[in-house]
Amino acid sequence: MNQERLYTLAQDFRDLQDRIVRGIEAVEAEHAGLTFVDDNWDRPGGGGGRTRVLTGGQVWERGGVNFSQVEGDASPALKAQMQTNADRFWAAGVSLVLHPNNPHVPIVHMNVRHFALSDGTSWFGGGIDMTPHYVNPKEATQFHRVLKEACNAHRCADYHQFKLEADDYFFVPHRQETRGVGGIFFDHLGREGMSQTEWQANKDFVFAVGDAFLPAYLPLVHANVKRPFSSQEREWQLHRRGRYVEFNLVWDRGTRFGLVSNGRTESILMSLPPQVKWTYDLEAGPEEQDTLDWLKKGIDWAGTPQKP
Repeated sequence: MNQERLYTLAQDFRDLQDRIVRGIEAVEAEHAGLTFVDDNWDRPGGGGGRTRVLTGGQVWERGGVNFSQVEGDASPALKAQMQTNADRFWAAGVSLVLHPNNPHVPIVHMNVRHFALSDGTSWFGGGIDMTPHYVNPKEATQFHRVLKEACNAHRCADYHQFKLEADDYFFVPHRQETRGVGGIFFDHLGREGMSQTEWQANKDFVFAVGDAFLPAYLPLVHANVKRPFSSQEREWQLHRRGRYVEFNLVWDRGTRFGLVSNGRTESILMSLPPQVKWTYDLEAGPEEQDTLDWLKKGIDWAGTPQKP
């Protein structure tokens, strides 16, 4: 592991966290909202991070933008998840989840990261996906086209492949529905060995994804944050958050990695919303059923989306 290069990369991730937080705080400021609270923490065994949390804002009910850089001995559980026999690991990245107040503003998630192992292998990964409480096909298309442009600008990226991987990853098998309208997801970018040129190209793409977050998401926030909503729409929002929680706690590999790597539990579970509901055998109204009908794999969101 090239320690100098890795710690420079960690600082780059911290800078990305700062840029994203400034963009989110600027939106909250337009509505006399709150700013993030910083929580710096150390990890027993090596590394630490900076969790930045927004609670009770005017736009977002809960939001978190995390930076972490952790390292240490690879436990048996971590080796099994990462499919490696390496003795030590190093990982750094930025992850975020935003839960809005208004049901017409989507939930959004982003993660960009880098892993390195003592056996000499290293790779990048990440992605962005969006989870509307009510699917608006035009807005989903707008979101996907920003991500597609980011991919098209880098030879190491393939939007169509990464979109398919997002469909597969952000899927809730026990519900037989996608978490939302997807986005892009990629993992093990460069794992089989990277030259310096390839490493830099992959890094450039990963940070392009990070910098695409604000232009992909904030226009949809501005378009919907002042829309009125009913108590029925708020109830639906709380139940859709329930599906989000189910995915994060049951299927999300990032959550599992954080736990098996002895990460900070509060930061790992930052992605959970402050209020959520489950109702036995919930019946969906016409508008809610329309959203459920869109939650399928294989929809051409960047082109002309059609229900399966």
